[in-house]
Amino acid sequence: MSQAVGNTALAYARVWHHVNASDRVLGKLAERIALVLMGKHKPIYDKSLDCGDYVVVTNAKHIKVTGRKDEQLVYRKHTMFPGGLKETEYKDMMENKPYEIIRHAVSGMLPKNKLRERRLERLKVFGGSNMGIYRGNILKRWEDGTLTEDYILKLDPKNRIKANAKAK
Repeated sequence: MSQAVGNTALAYARVWHHVNASDRVLGKLAERIALVLMGKHKPIYDKSLDCGDYVVVTNAKHIKVTGRKDEQLVYRKHTMFPGGLKETEYKDMMENKPYEIIRHAVSGMLPKNKLRERRLERLKVFGGSNMGIYRGNILKRWEDGTLTEDYILKLDPKNRIKANAKAK
């Protein structure tokens, strides 16, 4: 008799995460977002399956970079025509398309395979704090990749006792 437990629909359900990018470091934030898009935070993770969640990022125009990257970083793209290399500096990109900075960083952190574009479609980035229609879908909010205490207390009532004991 097999002891294997079947895959449940609940384990594969996609959850919407909200991330506030204000005063966050670009690389560390992109790494956390990439892990959630891939589904590595779930116990059912498989590299050949697309089991990741949705991520909504707000306040992209307030993101920070370390060192002198704000002066040195250059984004390049090619139009595929001769002499079609287009270069955009970080400061110009921050003024015109702040959402592209986060999207480009997360894209670099994802594996280069057929699932990459599908995972990037689940990333929604907004320059300001208004996320529009996606506000109703948000189930989890996290700072630096961890869940909020309110959400943890809502999941497990036993944690309320521990939280009350720590407060005393």
